[in-house]
Amino acid sequence: MISIEPLIYILIFVAVLVLVQGAYLVIFGKSISMDGKVNRRLEMLDKGGNREQVLDQLRKEMTQHMKSQSIPIYSLLATKAQKANIAFSPAQLMLLMILVSAAAFVMLTLMTEVALAVRALVAVLMGIGGVYTWVNSKATKRMNLISEQLPDAVELMVRSLRVGHPFSSAVAIVAREVPDPLGTEMGIISDETAYGRDMGETLKSMAERLDNQDLRFLAVAVTIQQSSGGNLAEILDGLAKVIRARFRLFRRVNAITAEAKWSGKLLSAFPIVALIGINLVQPNYFDEVMESPLFIPAVFVVAAFLVLNLIVMRALVDIKV
Repeated sequence: MISIEPLIYILIFVAVLVLVQGAYLVIFGKSISMDGKVNRRLEMLDKGGNREQVLDQLRKEMTQHMKSQSIPIYSLLATKAQKANIAFSPAQLMLLMILVSAAAFVMLTLMTEVALAVRALVAVLMGIGGVYTWVNSKATKRMNLISEQLPDAVELMVRSLRVGHPFSSAVAIVAREVPDPLGTEMGIISDETAYGRDMGETLKSMAERLDNQDLRFLAVAVTIQQSSGGNLAEILDGLAKVIRARFRLFRRVNAITAEAKWSGKLLSAFPIVALIGINLVQPNYFDEVMESPLFIPAVFVVAAFLVLNLIVMRALVDIKV
């Protein structure tokens, strides 16, 4: 008899991810998905939002997560949620974890026959792990998009400066022409400087919040030009070339280290895949071994070695450029 429980667990976890993404799109709409030609800030303004109110809402979304790092469980994903610019508040994300954990518990109850305590533990792990996986994927996608968009945005600033626009107008043009995620970020900078905040300080704040080295270069270039003068268009033109060269270098490094990364993932995943396969073909294969008092300690030792393998392989391919 073939056991399908391992597949059920995988399907339930996938269902948790779908539930989280579906709830996000239902509550905030498709403009939050970062794949539209018009950025979210412009859509909010087009819908009749006041410029100051839109700025307040976007700034609240962009800073709310780091202010909640003191919450024990939430501290695990605060930095990722900040980079992903998740519109859910920390309280809403915590509530979402509870709701999807409850949904996972219901699905486990209906589709499996494991003990109540095991169902509850697995449901909680799926709820927290599902939300974390979703936030992490959003953060990775958003940061990659910003890195891709930044050279084009800087070159657009250069063209604007060369035709006579001031730098604040060049930033405003980028905010109108560039889609999300960078378009909304630049729109916030444009609005903040319009209300009196220093441009260099605003750029530096964004660079630190997103932890992006190329944005730090941009902030430093603008700050130095403000204090000592110079041709900002030429400075930014050189910066755009540097950013493009760094981006190409990062892509080349990723291509070179891809084999090692996937080897590490494969080596760590293979025992788990083999375990699932054995359970599917012969559900009673481990029954005698499970009665041994050394079974549970051995499971923890194997799990520790799998995690250590991932850490070591990640450290080996983590090349600083």
